[in-house]
Amino acid sequence: MGPALVLAALAIGAGTLWMWTKSTANWRAHSTDAYAAGVTIYYAMQNGTAPPDGVSLSPLPDADQIHANAGTFRQISGAPTAPRITIVPILPDVANQTTGAAVTMAILSPSITYSLADLPHRDGQTAAETMGEIIRKLAVFCSDSFVLARMGDAPWVHLDGTAVWGCAAAPPDRRLLAGMLGIIGVGILMTTALNLPSTFSTFAGHLRNRRRVGGPTHYDAMGPLELQDIIAAVNSYLEVERDQLAGRAAVLSGVSHDLGTPATRLRLRAALVQDPELRRKFEADIDKMTGIIESVLTYTHVEMGAEEPRNLSLTSLIDAIVANYQDVGRPVTFRSANDVIVPGGKSIFMSRQGYGVFSSDRDVVVSGRSVSLERAITNLIDNALKYGRRATVSLETNAHTATITVEDEGSQSTAADIENLLAPFQRGENTATIDGHGLGLTIVSTIAKLHGGTLSFEDTATGIAALFTIQRD
Repeated sequence: MGPALVLAALAIGAGTLWMWTKSTANWRAHSTDAYAAGVTIYYAMQNGTAPPDGVSLSPLPDADQIHANAGTFRQISGAPTAPRITIVPILPDVANQTTGAAVTMAILSPSITYSLADLPHRDGQTAAETMGEIIRKLAVFCSDSFVLARMGDAPWVHLDGTAVWGCAAAPPDRRLLAGMLGIIGVGILMTTALNLPSTFSTFAGHLRNRRRVGGPTHYDAMGPLELQDIIAAVNSYLEVERDQLAGRAAVLSGVSHDLGTPATRLRLRAALVQDPELRRKFEADIDKMTGIIESVLTYTHVEMGAEEPRNLSLTSLIDAIVANYQDVGRPVTFRSANDVIVPGGKSIFMSRQGYGVFSSDRDVVVSGRSVSLERAITNLIDNALKYGRRATVSLETNAHTATITVEDEGSQSTAADIENLLAPFQRGENTATIDGHGLGLTIVSTIAKLHGGTLSFEDTATGIAALFTIQRD
C-alpha cells in the first residue's frame, strides 16, 4: 500500500508540473499575441493599415460621436449596462511628435476598473508599445470590455477585438487545479511518511501487550515491506516459543505423572518404617519432591498464559480471598482505600478550581486472568504470613493501573533482600524454618508481567510491603 501511494503521489506531482507549465505557457502566448495585436491596432489607427486578425475598427455613428465627445460613454449604443469606465490617454512618441498624435481610449467594463499605475513603462517606450501593454491587460483580465479609441481629433472608433482579448479567447487556466493537485500529492506523501512510524509503533504496542490481553499467536502481514519482514520474523519466533513452552509443559507433566507412582510406593514403604523420626523424614522428603514438581508445573502454566483474560471485579476477588483466610483464623485484613480526589478544570465563573471525589466503595473492574490473579495475591499473602505476624491487603487505583499492596508485620528482611528472591529457586536465609521451593515470587512476577504490570517491594515502619501493579485495560 505504501509504495502504491508514493507512486500515486509522484504521478500527481508530474501531472501537476505538466499542467502548471502548460497553462503558464498558454497564458504567456496569449499575452504576447494580445500585445502584438495592440501594437498593430495603433499603427492601423495612425496609418490606416489593416488591423490584426480578429480585430475590427468601426467608426461610431454620429449620435454616438456626440456622446463620446461629451464624455457620456454610457449613452453610446452597445455599451454595457452600468459599466465601469477607464479613460486611458496615450501620448505620442517623443521622436514623432510632428506627425504622431495622442490616442485616447475609453474602456467600458461590466465589472473592472483598470489600474494604469502598474502598466510597464520604460524610457523610450513608444505609443504603440503602450497600446500593446493596454491590450495585454485587457486580455489578462477577462471582462468582455467595450473599447473605444480615437487618435487626436479624429472620430471615435469602436475596437471590436473579443477574438483577441475577450473571455472566450483566453486559454483555460488550470494552475489553480494544478495547485490543488499538488497539495493533494504533498498530503499523500506526508500521510505516508507520518503513518510509516505509526504503523511500526502500532505493531510494537500490539506485540508488547500480546500476552497481557490474550493476543493472537500469529500476526497478519501489513504495512511496508520492512514491517512485513519483521512480522514474519516475529511469527516465526512466536511459533518456536510456543512449541518450546508446550514441550516444556509436556515434559514436566510427564515427569510429574511418572513420579506419582514411585512417590506413592515410597509413601507406602515409609509407613512400614518403625522408627518414627526416620519415617517423618522420609515423608517430608517425598512431600518436598512432589511440591517442587507441582510448583514448576504451576510456573510453566502461568508462563504460557493459557488462561483467557476477562473482565472481573478486583475488589470482589480480593475480598473473597481475604475472607477465606479469615474463615480459618489467619490474621489477614482488607484495608479500605481512601477516597480519590480529582482536581477539576478552572471555570470562568469561579475564582477557585473545582474537584471531583471518587468513593472508596467503588467497584474496581479490570481485564485479567482471575485464576492467575488469585494465585498471585495468595502467594503474596502467604509470604507475608510466613515472614511476619499478619498481612494487610489494600487496593489503590487510577485511570490506567490498579495496585494491590500486601504489607506484613514483624518481618526481619528488607525490600532489597526480597527483590533478590524474584529469580527462580532463590530463597532467603531462613529456609530451614520456612516452607517453600523458591518459585512463589517468580510466579507472582510473571503474572504481573502478563497483566502489563510489575512486582516491587518497599520498606515500611512495621515490615515490608509488596506492590503488585497491573494494567486496568
